[in-house]
Amino acid sequence: MDHPVLFACFEKLLPLAVKWVGSMEKRILRQGVPLTELETADARVIGLREPDRIRLLPLSRAPVPNDPVLQASAAAIRFLTPATRGLALRHGILLRSDCWRDRGLIAHELVHTAQYERFGGIEPFLRQYLLECLTEGYPRAPLEQEAIATAAAAIHRPRES
Repeated sequence: MDHPVLFACFEKLLPLAVKWVGSMEKRILRQGVPLTELETADARVIGLREPDRIRLLPLSRAPVPNDPVLQASAAAIRFLTPATRGLALRHGILLRSDCWRDRGLIAHELVHTAQYERFGGIEPFLRQYLLECLTEGYPRAPLEQEAIATAAAAIHRPRES
């Protein structure tokens, strides 16, 4: 599936993505573990309103949606590949098992959680984020660049005395 086709189908694909993210978030909130004290402090620096709601769940690899159209769409923009180390699904964060408790990665995903909050939920965040990935490319998407810069600033902040 190429980008012009994805762009033309975007409004039909978005509800499928929203449903998948919502179901994955529920799973993570049920099965995941809370943030550590340091991760919670990072979350507060990043600007999260409700860090206590966040749960982390390790998986051997990033999950892919069951829906074949959604799978093909994710593959077309190189999203949810075997190289995916972490994924924020609003208040649920998936981490590849070999990256479990990687502070920098968790901070990066916490920025995405803050973006979900700032945009007002799953649908508005995904609309912006996925359009950016589609038009700019995943690594150059402004929300992705914000996550990279904000996470780096959060974990490299001076320690409190």
